[in-house]
Amino acid sequence: MNETIPSQLARMDLERIKGYQELLDFYGGRQWEGRERRGERRLIFNYARVFVEKITAYLMTGITFAVDPTEDSEGARERARKAEAALYKVYADNQLEQLDLETEIDCAVLGDACYKVIWDAAEKRVRVTAPDVQGLYAWSSGDDISRVWRVASRYRLSAEEAELTYGLKPKGRTAAVTELWTERDFELYVDGAPVDAKANPYGFIPFVIFPNLREPKKFWGTSDLPPIMESQRELNRAMSQLSRILELSGNPIAVLENVEESEDIAIRPGAVWNIPEAARAYLLDLLQGGGVNLHINYIDLIYRALHDLSESPRSAFGGIERDLSGVALEIELQPLLQKVRRKRIIRTAAYNRRNEMILKLLEKYRGEDYGDNHLRVVWGPVLPKDLEKRVGSEQVMVQTGLHSRRTAMDELGVRDPDDEFQRWLEERESILKMNKEFNAKSARSGARESAGTARAEGFEE
Repeated sequence: MNETIPSQLARMDLERIKGYQELLDFYGGRQWEGRERRGERRLIFNYARVFVEKITAYLMTGITFAVDPTEDSEGARERARKAEAALYKVYADNQLEQLDLETEIDCAVLGDACYKVIWDAAEKRVRVTAPDVQGLYAWSSGDDISRVWRVASRYRLSAEEAELTYGLKPKGRTAAVTELWTERDFELYVDGAPVDAKANPYGFIPFVIFPNLREPKKFWGTSDLPPIMESQRELNRAMSQLSRILELSGNPIAVLENVEESEDIAIRPGAVWNIPEAARAYLLDLLQGGGVNLHINYIDLIYRALHDLSESPRSAFGGIERDLSGVALEIELQPLLQKVRRKRIIRTAAYNRRNEMILKLLEKYRGEDYGDNHLRVVWGPVLPKDLEKRVGSEQVMVQTGLHSRRTAMDELGVRDPDDEFQRWLEERESILKMNKEFNAKSARSGARESAGTARAEGFEE
């Protein structure tokens, strides 16, 4: 008897799935190893979470999309503008700005992320979601890991959801649902039993699976967390140790020498101790000799290692202790900029693929014709830029013919360059018309004044 795909999934990618949970635990703050001993202090300074959210904020700064026609004709340009407007409409309907930010954080933590693009027949619109990669399985074609020929998506529904969605009442409180997609076929399983099998209505696998950062020759990606996990744990341990020392220094330990028995020894202001002759009593000073500075210097060393390994310099957090020019700041932040660039290369391909799926669904189910277009992702600058300087630079580029006005608008982050250019044309036409009318009125007024002057001069003569 042949084993079904859903039953095989329980034994597939066990190491990957286990690794996802460990990364989520670490990101959530469960960073100490082993059981906590009695009386042990375990502080957690969750820089791992801060680094992930910081790199994601830099990554997602000022992202926009553009559609360029492959043909140079008015009809092609009009279809491209229509396609771009349709994409922004889908983005607004699905609140993709928020979904993309959440997905990027998830991707940085787990190392992988996914978008699912389908047609919602009930609402007559494209629906974009981000499935949990912990329930995703992919099959690539031989040595070409970029070509996925089958995807399985596994998730759980409550008994009520399963009954409403598929008309099935599961045996337990929840039902395990498995979707199996290829370019030609779609299969649905509930609790391992086949429920539906039909031709793929879309003609493509509606999943865009992409890595956070890719390891060479591997399909699944790598998380931002493994490089800093050891340093993060050591920082927690060192800070906990220093905290304990400082606590004990504030509640000093009484040391009695040459005393065999002691009772009712209390450390409080005005306390009097009765001790035998030749005995000695004193308070243990844990901070003497500058020993605490050794702990602080060690913590600073760990802190520097954390920033180096995460590729997020201290200046990325606004901690610049000296004045830096724009170029100097860019050099200071080079590790962060390089990491963002590596991520953006991967995201550009993923977002373009997602946009391509959106347009295909709109063409299929709404009968739209968007023509043959080139899809682009326009990323905003990672570092703050002087807008006035950028505008001046683009103005020179336009005047010298190196850039079109549309390209300049793209570079400056204008969301709809074609619409803005059309407004500029209308405004320019109105201004020219106003100037023409003003000049005509001025000419007529000047002619009347000249005639009046001539008559006045003739009268005086």
